[in-house]
Amino acid sequence: MPEPARILLWTDTPGPYAEAIHAAGLGPRVVIETLARKDTPNEAQMAETEALVAWGAPAGLLPRMPRLRWAQALTAGVESWLAQPDMPAGLTLTCARGTHGDSMPENILGGIFHITKGYAAIAEAQKSSEWKRCVATPLSGKVLGILGLGAIGAELARLASALRMEVIGTRRTPSPMEHVSEVLPPERTDEVLARADFVVLLLPATPQTENYINAERLARMKPDAWLLNFGRGQAIADADLIAALTEKRIGGAILDVFREEPLPASHPFWTTPGLMVLPHIGGMHPERDRVVAQLLTENLTRFLDGQPLREVVDPARGY
Repeated sequence: MPEPARILLWTDTPGPYAEAIHAAGLGPRVVIETLARKDTPNEAQMAETEALVAWGAPAGLLPRMPRLRWAQALTAGVESWLAQPDMPAGLTLTCARGTHGDSMPENILGGIFHITKGYAAIAEAQKSSEWKRCVATPLSGKVLGILGLGAIGAELARLASALRMEVIGTRRTPSPMEHVSEVLPPERTDEVLARADFVVLLLPATPQTENYINAERLARMKPDAWLLNFGRGQAIADADLIAALTEKRIGGAILDVFREEPLPASHPFWTTPGLMVLPHIGGMHPERDRVVAQLLTENLTRFLDGQPLREVVDPARGY
């Protein structure tokens, strides 16, 4: 029997991952070590670890792990990993793509309901015992534009179609999708912006998506359309969005991701009219570790059996 592989769970919540590994019958095939996020692997861990499960790793660490062959990121976005100048060429990096399928579409729809249903204003009026009626805007017939029609976008489209919304969007390799009336290539983004009542950004962080939503593209949106970013903060030119909102050239914006997180208290987003700041709640939920653990155990099985892994990151694409 081959020597057990050594896996390091570098996370503050290793329990669900270790439990899933043992439940899958992989316990005898691995040696599991755990490490809190604030700590750094010791010399023995760096020398012996073959598989790493982590949120990220500081520059200079991975080249000091000579036996490391695979790293499983605990996030879908891996820009911090790929930004490292000394990322080992032979290291296979996999991400947690596809593990936000329940929470993120619901949170996006929650944002759209916040925009259209007036509950926030009603709750404020209740504080002063004020009977303040408002008229909710129906979603039936509204156009939802999704930039980045991946797994999350597909589930969001399914839910939105149940509300009788029309869904259109862009995808790097466009092909027909269920619940989406029109799938366009990124080159036709302006058409989505011009038609959508709500524009949802689900774009990865790549050189091609840096400042993707700028003054020119904001000018393509309807004057009453809303922008919702649940992808990556780098996709928006901050100053251009602030100007568009301040001058009331679009209806408003809900942002769940930012270039710097936590968002600094001095950032103008906090006081920009028509902008709601969310503290990156999109993909998180109480059972998220257990969902990601299922992906980990499948990939760990493949790793131990010498099979291709799931959700492998392509450094050229950036995701």
